[in-house]
Amino acid sequence: MSGKEQKSKLSWWHLPFLLVLIVGTVWIVRQHASMPYHHDHGMVFGTMYNITYQHTDNLKQEIEAVLKQVDQSLSPFNPQSVISHINDNRSRATDDMFREVFTLAEDISKRTDGAFDITVAPLVNAWGFGFKQGTDPSKAAIDSLLALVGYDKLSLGRDGQLTKSDPRVMLDCSAVAKGYGCDVVARMFRSHDIENFMIEIGGEVVVRGQSERKQPWRIGVNKPVDDSLSVNGEQQAILSITNRAMATSGNYRNFYYKGGKKYAHTIDPKSGYPVSHNLLSATVIARDCATADAYATAFMVVGTEKAKELLRTHQELEAYLISAADDGGYDVWYSPTLESELEP
Repeated sequence: MSGKEQKSKLSWWHLPFLLVLIVGTVWIVRQHASMPYHHDHGMVFGTMYNITYQHTDNLKQEIEAVLKQVDQSLSPFNPQSVISHINDNRSRATDDMFREVFTLAEDISKRTDGAFDITVAPLVNAWGFGFKQGTDPSKAAIDSLLALVGYDKLSLGRDGQLTKSDPRVMLDCSAVAKGYGCDVVARMFRSHDIENFMIEIGGEVVVRGQSERKQPWRIGVNKPVDDSLSVNGEQQAILSITNRAMATSGNYRNFYYKGGKKYAHTIDPKSGYPVSHNLLSATVIARDCATADAYATAFMVVGTEKAKELLRTHQELEAYLISAADDGGYDVWYSPTLESELEP
């Protein structure tokens, strides 16, 4: 048999397999195209969540189950959570979620020279009571609390036990928990081979694949208007993104007035006082939402110029920053790499 005849025979022999492969591929594509998008929403961490995903089944029960696990680990408002036990000195034991968030927080604290610090809780509480009572904490009170603040006052042992240098040291993961919750749901979706989804918890977002419109997801950046109840949905910009996470931190939603002056609720862990710069809103885009969440908080502490310096050092991050202008309007700065993703 000639080489040409052998080649022809092999081609005919493979034809049925090629046909099966083509038919199977077409069937899979059609099945995926007809798969419904589900829209789930509810309350978690004291805020709303809105989640859209493409899957044959509704997974709301599983979504809320994993979010409950995050709450059981990181919520300071849950008296039985891991973090509450640590804060109350009832236990030093941690779980996998706590350790993951703690390790991330420690790393970002070092990278931001302490601008992000989960031990800021005593200062936040002190100023929070002051906001409610209309009285500022005294300098002596702030100085005494600063002795309890600093990520270096915590040590996580190989046995999973957390050691505090002082039993009065307290932790607050509120500035990273919503972002981490988004990441945990995203992992659960990936375990179900879900390719298209949008997860939003209290303004923090993870997106992957395409929306129902077969396009990248459109995520808005809110205008930094006085909106302490978070009811204003006016948008400053819309980003068309996918396969990334986005988190926003802003002073315009957390403030109080005293003597005609506006005070932000963002506390600088190093000075012990509310920040006083003109940065109103910091939106950070990163690979995961916990990282974006933490850096957004750090940027609100350090202000616009230092945030830009951090961005130059950490090119894996992108940001959209809104500052108060001298004329009463807004100054906007964003990473050059976002130019193509900003809708006109």
